[in-house]
Amino acid sequence: EVTLRVTNREQVLASMADKLDDLYILGQPPEDIDVVATPFMENPLVVLAPPDHPLAGKKRITLKRLAQERWLMREAGSGTRIAIEKLFASRGIELRPRLELGSNEAIKQAILSGLGISALSIHTLALDQAGQFAVLDAEGFPIQRHWYVVHPAARQPSLVARAFLDFLLKQDGGPA
Repeated sequence: EVTLRVTNREQVLASMADKLDDLYILGQPPEDIDVVATPFMENPLVVLAPPDHPLAGKKRITLKRLAQERWLMREAGSGTRIAIEKLFASRGIELRPRLELGSNEAIKQAILSGLGISALSIHTLALDQAGQFAVLDAEGFPIQRHWYVVHPAARQPSLVARAFLDFLLKQDGGPA
């Protein structure tokens, strides 16, 4: 029996620490838990805005300029948020989110409503119409990341989990 739960990073790490599941999919493997992490797909983060945003079409927008915008972010502890904050902090720039939202879809709807901009995986646009969002040409973006399939190092994946892992690795020509 296969069960899939979609949750945030914090909850995934808690489940992983308690060894509750066979496999986990994360954008950034944990550093403080002994795991085997296998990259299986690229996951670039891009800055999204509504198509009529003043920065749409501009070239090489600086992080300092982006920080002046109203940012819509995932909750604290989210892998996406950690990656974005790390980029801004590496340049000594503080990023103050205007809204924290619990899902990528909620962020996309808020962007389209003109509430602000955000950075999300390019894959979140897969089902959207072309031109529905502007992908901004921003310094430091896309943030190049990967999706990883992870399991506790002390535990071999079950036969079903191994079959799923093999399936994932064959989908994109193997590990990234």
